[in-house]
Amino acid sequence: MAMFTPPQICENYMESSVGKAKSPLWRLFLLGIAAGVFIALGAVASSTAAHSLGDVGMTRLITGLIFPVGLCLVVILGTELFTGNVLMITAAIEKKITWLGLARNWAIVYVGNFVGAISIAALMAFFGQLDIGAKALAVYTAKVAAAKDSLPWMNAFVLGIFCNLLVCLAVYLGNSAQDTAGKILGLYLPIMAFVIAGFEHCIANMYYIPAGIFANLNPAYASLIAEAGINTSVLNFQTFFTANIIPVTLGNIVGGMVVGLLLYYGHLKPAKAARAAQDKEGC
Repeated sequence: MAMFTPPQICENYMESSVGKAKSPLWRLFLLGIAAGVFIALGAVASSTAAHSLGDVGMTRLITGLIFPVGLCLVVILGTELFTGNVLMITAAIEKKITWLGLARNWAIVYVGNFVGAISIAALMAFFGQLDIGAKALAVYTAKVAAAKDSLPWMNAFVLGIFCNLLVCLAVYLGNSAQDTAGKILGLYLPIMAFVIAGFEHCIANMYYIPAGIFANLNPAYASLIAEAGINTSVLNFQTFFTANIIPVTLGNIVGGMVVGLLLYYGHLKPAKAARAAQDKEGC
């Protein structure tokens, strides 16, 4: 199986970043929506499979085995995911794209991801998907959302860092292969690890938390959620943004930057310096 080397992976991603930075607004937004939908569908499938399991370890294992389908779809189908696009910072450092182009991409893709993920959350909560298990899936969905919204701010931030360390490593590993099977394997394992560990991903949370909020707003589920003893006071959009999305997004940015800078300064810069030295000797 042919593979790219670490310097080649970094350089290839930087080259693709040029197209990402120059892509028309409508295209970035459309592909951002698609990526948000894909990540949300991975969350839907994994929650559906795990909602009735009582053991925490088994719940995380089953969720981790299924959730990675979302990122596999994102990468294989060439859509735009904010957390992976944090790696574009290497192209800005190398001056292949401008910092304004980087910020433009992040902003448009982030909003597109949000639209895609929250749309799936609403459709699942108001059109019967959460009826599964005699509506136990609705209770589980609200429980997950309340737990995420109840995290201390710094905990959410740090868990966001470790999450995007693994997500961006998954993106690089997926890009190390030149065949579909190799790409999927490279993407799958780090994502499985972050889900099992319980790290926080801002785009996934754009599904998980609104889905819990919407479930609590649905009269068909509200009484069951209250009877389960779930802290519904945190199931609102103000808490969603201030207690989770803001710290998790900042943590995801830091984690992604660490991975990008590691490969850039650890592999690509030395490789370029070595090539330049060889070229100079050959002259």
